[in-house]
Formats: sequence, C-alpha cells, structure tokens
Amino acid sequence: MASRLAPLFLLLFVCCTHVGRVNVQAADFSPSPVLISTIRSTLDEIGSVLSVLSTFSGPLLGGDLRVSSAVQDCVDLLSLSSDELGWTLSTASPSTAGVREKLSAGTGNKHFDLRSWLSAALGNQETCAESFQGTDDVVKSLVVGSLDTITSLVYQVLTQVPNAKGLPGDRWMKTGKRKLLDSAGFPIWMTAEDRRFLQGPATSFQPDVVVSADGSGDYKTVGEAVEKAPLESEKRFVIYVKKGVYKENVDIKKKKWNVVVVGDGMGATVISGARNYVDGWTTYRSATFAVSGKGFLARGLTVENTAGPAKHQAVAFRSDSDLSALFQVEFLGYQDTLYAHSLRQFYRECRISGTIDFIFGNAAAVFQSCTIVARRPLPKQKNSVTAQGRKYVDQNTGFSIHGCNISVEGDNSSGTVAVAPAITYLGRPWKKYSRTVVMQSYLGSGIPPEGWLEWAGNFALDTLYYGEYMNYGPGSGLSGRVKWAGFHAITDPAVAVNFSVAQFIDGNQWLPATGVRYTAGLTV
Repeated sequence: MASRLAPLFLLLFVCCTHVGRVNVQAADFSPSPVLISTIRSTLDEIGSVLSVLSTFSGPLLGGDLRVSSAVQDCVDLLSLSSDELGWTLSTASPSTAGVREKLSAGTGNKHFDLRSWLSAALGNQETCAESFQGTDDVVKSLVVGSLDTITSLVYQVLTQVPNAKGLPGDRWMKTGKRKLLDSAGFPIWMTAEDRRFLQGPATSFQPDVVVSADGSGDYKTVGEAVEKAPLESEKRFVIYVKKGVYKENVDIKKKKWNVVVVGDGMGATVISGARNYVDGWTTYRSATFAVSGKGFLARGLTVENTAGPAKHQAVAFRSDSDLSALFQVEFLGYQDTLYAHSLRQFYRECRISGTIDFIFGNAAAVFQSCTIVARRPLPKQKNSVTAQGRKYVDQNTGFSIHGCNISVEGDNSSGTVAVAPAITYLGRPWKKYSRTVVMQSYLGSGIPPEGWLEWAGNFALDTLYYGEYMNYGPGSGLSGRVKWAGFHAITDPAVAVNFSVAQFIDGNQWLPATGVRYTAGLTV
C-alpha cells in the first residue's frame, strides 16, 4: 500500500469526508406538473440523440479525428445534461426521489442548485454543435434539430425556477448586504470542529493510491490511478502524484465523484499534453486534464498544454465538475488555457498563463488570490484574459476575479533590452450575456486604458456585464475605459459583494468541507 504522506496537505483536505448536503433552509419551490413533464420530455429527447450518436463508430467516420472527437464530445455533454436534469427532477419534486436521491446532492440551497444545474444543461448542446465546426457537418445535420429542441426545453424549465438572489446582469436583479463572517473571520454557520481543523497544525494521512513515474508507487500514470477510483463515491479518493513529468491526457469522467489529486507542488508534479485544434482535436477534447465528476479537488501540481501559439486552441485544463476547488495549481498554455466549461468552480492561489481567451467557458467560477499572466502572442494576435460564454440572461454563470494579480510578461529573450509587454485586455464577450467582474486586484501596465475588447463590432456590448471594483496598479485607471452600456465601474460594495465567494458560488455552503482556505466576502 502507498507510503504515508507527511504534512503535504497543509490544512487543505479533510480525509474521508464528502461533499454532501448542508442543513440550510431553502425557500420552498413547488414545481408544476408542466415543469415535471417538460423535464421528462427533455430526457427522452436526449436519449434519442444519444441513440443516434451511438451508431457512429471510427470506421464509419473514415478515421476523421475531429468528427470522431466531436461525436464523443456530444455523447459526454448530453450525458451531463441528462444527469443535471435528473438532479433537478429529484430535487424539485419529492415524488421523484428514491433511487436518484443521492445523485441530486448539492449545497442544500434548492434555488441555487437548480439554477446551477439547469444553467449548465442549457449550454451543453451548444458546445456539442460547436465541436463540429471545421467538419463537413454530416453528423451534425442529423442531430442539430434535436439539439435545438433540447436547449429550448431546458430553457423553459430554467425560466420557471425562481431566482432567490438576483445578480447584476440577471433578468431579476436585487442587491443587498448580509453578514458573511463572524468576528474571527469564519463563515457564520461553521461548526467548532470545522474551525479547529482549519486552525490546527498540519496533518498527514494515508492516500488511497500513489503515482510515481519511476515505478515506486502503485501506478506509473495518473490515468491508471483515476481508473482505480470508485464510481459515485461519497468519500474522497486521494491520488498522490509524486514529482515528475507525466506526459498523458487525464480524463476524470462524470461518475468519478470526490476525486482528489495532490502533487508535490507547482513545477514539481507536471501533467503535460499537446493536443490542439490544428492537429484535428476539438477544443473540448484537447484538454490535457479534464474533469466532469463532481466534488473534484486538486493541489500542488502543474497542468500544461505544450502545443504552442501556432496550434491555436489548446486547452490545459477543462472542468465540468460541480462544487470543485483547486488550490495552488498552475495552468500553462497559450490560446484557451483554462476551460471553465460549466457549474460551480473555485480557484485559489493558482497560476494561470496564456494568450487569447486563456480563461474561458460558462461556469460560475471565482478566481481568488491567483496570479494571472498573459504571454506573448503571435504577431497581429490580440491577447484577452477572459472570454466568458453566458448566452442566456437566465443563466447564473460568470467569472469573478477577486484579489488577483493580472500582469503581462515582458520579452527579455535578448538578455539585454526588454521589449514592451503585449497589450492584454481583461476580456471580450464570447456570448451575448458574457459576465466578468474584476475586483480588488492588481492590474499591470500591459492592461490598456480601454480595458476590454470587442468580439465582433457591436455584438453584446449592451447586453454583457463587465465590472471593475477597487482595483489598483498601473492598468487599473477607469477614466479611459470603454463606454459600453454593459460596462460598470462599480462603486457600491453592496453590488460588488454579489460576486464574492459566498454570494456568487454559494461558497459558504460547500467550500469549508473541502478544507481549501478562502475569503467569503470582500476584503477590507
């Protein structure tokens, strides 16, 4: 069995605990028979499309990598939608509980859980369709009508779930303050036992498996260790990955719950891949490390995509993991480094680097105390930190960048004279209701006065929600910022707090169980 780890985890993880329900009161929600019927019809439609896709195999597709990747993308994404609708059904209607009850466990906040799952299910079909871009569209033509039907049905369900706490940029917006922390700086609901753990000394415990490239562990690859993880586990399954470079593509599937991956530190434990769009992979499938199973945790490693800027879309890390947290993880790439695709995600003290849209997707994600570095792009390319993909005003998704350091690396390759850093914009609107807020963060000199970049002409400039609050540094001046209707220079802390961990991703209800330290509200 694996050898015992010393104080490697440093207050990060609670051994053998699970991400489960928190005993909180949620407002009652009684779904109508029409809503329940719509969910069931949607599940039937998803089943029909999956049946069609199952008829396509490698030989039938003529060995076309992008088409086969797109088919697999759609199978995975529609399966995620099916699960998310199933969780919604069992949570919204007690009469449907039973065998599926444990599959619906979220934070215990019914409104927030339902809107999060439905927001994710709403976007999966579009990612499926996008995966067929650059192909002859034969397969897409067979399923596109059904994809549109599924999206329409999911949207009908989402609009029937009341929004208990509207966010800026939502159809229903309300703001306000509530007490987030007690006088000691802990979430007000946290138990004394939780507090003792967070304040206690470093601890050690037995990992479930150890990965070591030199053969001294249980497995030589991370992928083998992931296969060992049980399905739908309510307990943490801890994979310790010793220092070394692991050249592989890791995929933690949706039934692998509560997987924990811990390395020996950023730059020491490195998971490396080079899949990319130019070589035939879809953007979704290009990820070096992908995770869909809920409750994923990671600490102390580097995930990189080494394809380089000339290969265009090349993802290092992609996540569809609900209630996931990553602590001191480094993500290295160029275009599309970090794909925060869907659901609720938290990144703390991470390092993220890239060029074009290098933090993108449609998750509800908070990046806190992270170092975000723009690299030098190819000539004539324009850097942007984010490309948030919220397409519908009812989705509760967006990116919150809080207390981070955003800078642009200079080019000192000559060894003598430094070249001016590449101009880098904070974001551009990938979809109509793109939502990103940067607050209480350092903005370096590479951020231009206008701050934000158009996607295509006037597209989404009136419907997006981009905000800045109490940033500092040479790139933080607001006087020259864009004059779009969707840009907001936030001055009211009652508005800014909506994008805090506690409010935006309901972090007080699930992050303490992970052991990852976080700031619930705004910093003083």
